[in-house]
Amino acid sequence: MNPHDPHGEAVAASFKWQSTSQGMSAKSSNIDEIYACDVFDQRKMRERLPKHIYNNVLNTIESKGRISMDDAEVIATAMKDWAIERGATHYTHWFQPMTGLTAEKHDALITPDGQGSIVYRLSGSSLVQGEPDASSFPSGGLRATFEARGYTAWDPTSPAFIVRGTNYATLCIPTAFVSWNGEALDKKTPLLRSIDALNKQAMRILKIFGTDDGVHSVGSTLGSEQEYFLVDRNLYFARPDLVSCGRTLFGATPPKHQQLDDHYFGSIPTRVNAFMADFEEELFRLGVPVQTRHNEVAPGQYEIAPLFESTNIACDHQAILMDTLKRVAGRFGFVALLHEKPFAGMNGSGKHNNWSMSTDTGVNLLDPQDETHTNRQFMTYLCAVIRAVHLHGDLIRAAIASASNDHRLGANEAPPAIISIFLGDMLTDLIEQIEKGSTSRTLKGGSLDLGARSLPDLQRDSGDRNRTSPFAFTGNKFELRAVGSTASVAWPNTVINTIVADSLSYIAGEIEKQLGDKATDAKRDQVVLKVLQGVVKEHKAIIFNGDNYSDEWQEEAAQRGLPNLRSTAEALPALERSVAKKLFKKHKVLSGSELESRVEIFAEKYITEVCIEAEQMVSIARTMLLPAALKHQRNNAETINASEQAGVECGQLRESLDAFADLTMRFQSQIEKLEAALTLPDQPPLEQCTYCRESVIVAMDELRALGDALEVHVESAIWPLPSYQELLTLR
Repeated sequence: MNPHDPHGEAVAASFKWQSTSQGMSAKSSNIDEIYACDVFDQRKMRERLPKHIYNNVLNTIESKGRISMDDAEVIATAMKDWAIERGATHYTHWFQPMTGLTAEKHDALITPDGQGSIVYRLSGSSLVQGEPDASSFPSGGLRATFEARGYTAWDPTSPAFIVRGTNYATLCIPTAFVSWNGEALDKKTPLLRSIDALNKQAMRILKIFGTDDGVHSVGSTLGSEQEYFLVDRNLYFARPDLVSCGRTLFGATPPKHQQLDDHYFGSIPTRVNAFMADFEEELFRLGVPVQTRHNEVAPGQYEIAPLFESTNIACDHQAILMDTLKRVAGRFGFVALLHEKPFAGMNGSGKHNNWSMSTDTGVNLLDPQDETHTNRQFMTYLCAVIRAVHLHGDLIRAAIASASNDHRLGANEAPPAIISIFLGDMLTDLIEQIEKGSTSRTLKGGSLDLGARSLPDLQRDSGDRNRTSPFAFTGNKFELRAVGSTASVAWPNTVINTIVADSLSYIAGEIEKQLGDKATDAKRDQVVLKVLQGVVKEHKAIIFNGDNYSDEWQEEAAQRGLPNLRSTAEALPALERSVAKKLFKKHKVLSGSELESRVEIFAEKYITEVCIEAEQMVSIARTMLLPAALKHQRNNAETINASEQAGVECGQLRESLDAFADLTMRFQSQIEKLEAALTLPDQPPLEQCTYCRESVIVAMDELRALGDALEVHVESAIWPLPSYQELLTLR
């Protein structure tokens, strides 16, 4: 790259990408041949394990037992043999620490045989337990820096898989990660505990209705959509802010961006389509069931959506998807941006967290079925969710809080920070009936006559979708639309599982207390309706079917007592409430110290990210933008002086130059203000979060406004950063 014109060289290089470059092959694999070929799943275990050991694995997956060390030795040998056949040379205990996405330490599958050769080996003890350095990962005070021992524990419910690169293949064994004392240092352990808590309470409801026959467990299910941007890697590396922060810290909005709404669901560019094909093939090989790909709202923005799975596996698959996305993008000369707001003034990226509950026999407990008003069991699960979100909406908000997601929430592109529930016409009518103490009808959607003989009549849903709602019922599931695109989905779903388990516990307890022994079906239905009537009356304030972006809703929500936690600094204290501590402790999801550690880690992460961005912003402003502005100012001054010496009147031009010089001086002054704001007060982490929000971020916003104003005036040949128009135009 030419050091004299890195901007121009980056733009030129982006044009040179050819379809013949690596990764742009025309290959097309049969999905049925490659699907899950790199996953040591139940099918492969059935083929390779003795029948009794395979059955023991199934019992473990179904929470009906634990794998013995003798069985682990046999499983490890079978897993090792399969992995070697697939080209693996190393294995790793693949886990998810509290910061970052995933972590791994690779160990060779080989060991010397003492005779100058090697043998392949993976022992049962090595499969079941690993020992990474716990002091090297954030613990939020759970561990001192000198307390280094930590353990990984094999999770048999999530299958092992092989990750491939250009010249390597590594066996990845999904594990939990805990301290020497057993405290959870990861995202998986609390998630698994929350699934157990939900199962326990959901089974009580099934037992009340007599529908538990043949059901061994209830778990949550998840389908998590992923939004992302693609930018050319040459342009990416010409933007220090993208490299270090994942988002642009400066950038003027181009004349055309997304205002015509012509990108959403539009034709996918050829290079992007080729990337998507390879990306999806890799996911299929890893058993990740993705189904939908399309353009998103903003130029250069895309989405991929997987099918529903059990929440634990879905969370693992989401992490695999994000890792694979970034890895495959490089083959096509792209960088995948997962930041929630890479480009100011344009649509941000999130994850739509589609959550439900299902029995191990395949029954979706949030499916209303046809005559919903007769389905007391569905009503019970529905009301449990309503109660949970009303009581603990602040915990949901805290679960999605981050410095990056703060740029998106409430910006009329993602749900506002007020957590509410959308139910639609049919369920809202049902809730109103429950409140009155009698249910007698189910609203139907009917059909749509499209007015052309060649077009079929369409079955109309009983309720519309509400894209402004943060927690919306969408047919047979709830969609939490506010999860950030960079986030792991494990923590939000841990919270949802726990709060719903608590509400199921409350409702089950009330029903059991009033029902007594040997109750008839009629009495049970009467008692259930009475209990649900009380739940609805107390918690209906959380239901809102209107425009969540409107000013009127902001005012109404305040009257209803719903919190409006606009930033991470406001949201995180919810995790310190005694209610939250009692809730997680009661259901054995997190101890008091484990919850406190997460508050500290989340706060420190927020502070660190804000400070990194601010320091990078100062660096770009001082070393790149200010020199460009001064050069532009000098060039214009020289031109005006020469023109005036030639007898040309330049009064208006000189006024413009004076205004630009004033803008440049204000820009320089604001750089110094931001630098000063970076001296953080000596305060506890949550108070420092507030300071960062009220001082550092405010100074950053002011500096950005001035910098973007400069970009509009400085000639493009001088401006050192690739523009939004260049970044967002895929070639």
